[in-house]
Amino acid sequence: MMTPFEIEISWKNILADELHEPYLITLADFIEKERNKKIPVHPPKEQMFNAFYKTPFEKVKVVIMGQDPYHGPNQAHGLAFSVPEGIPPPPSLKNIYKELASDVNIQVPNHGNLILWAEQGVLLLNATLTVREGAAASHHKKGWESFTDAVVRKLANRQDPVIFVLWGKNAQDKCRFLNQRNSHHFVLTAPHPSPLSAHQGFLGCKHFSMINQLLIKQNKTAINWQI
Repeated sequence: MMTPFEIEISWKNILADELHEPYLITLADFIEKERNKKIPVHPPKEQMFNAFYKTPFEKVKVVIMGQDPYHGPNQAHGLAFSVPEGIPPPPSLKNIYKELASDVNIQVPNHGNLILWAEQGVLLLNATLTVREGAAASHHKKGWESFTDAVVRKLANRQDPVIFVLWGKNAQDKCRFLNQRNSHHFVLTAPHPSPLSAHQGFLGCKHFSMINQLLIKQNKTAINWQI
């Protein structure tokens, strides 16, 4: 049976049952209609599942949970918090870079493309995978949340431990079941890196060094955060 979305093969296999759920057909139809309107939808169709293609299921070491794709022109490319090269880093990403520089002493990049993290096993997952340009949260409650809930559940059911990085209430609410059910995983929480909340505990959280310490304890390769 055809699935409404094409996705990287390891994820396609692990999510086989979910990909045939009726709500995804409804979601695919909604997005197709949205793309046919005059207002653009981000990211482009071919980049919608970028996070999955760049970080196959068995390669996931870390999940950084985002909320919505950026809704400005040419910003979103399917990786949470990331923007393509040539697009100025948005405020949240600038604060992520500040924390990186402070925590692990990296040189602040001159671009916002986090693809090198994804290729090292950092799943940059948004809760909602599409958005209408200029309209934050415009594709909320259309089905994406159920799909990404299934993604988180599959990772939570994996024996190989995952480090879940949850910045802000939305990410923490989405993954709230993790502490209770899956003690072999690791959960790091902090306020969101947005300028509205970064100074309430995101800056100074030292999550990047913590992630690498946890990976080394698992005999896994640490993430090279320099991009």
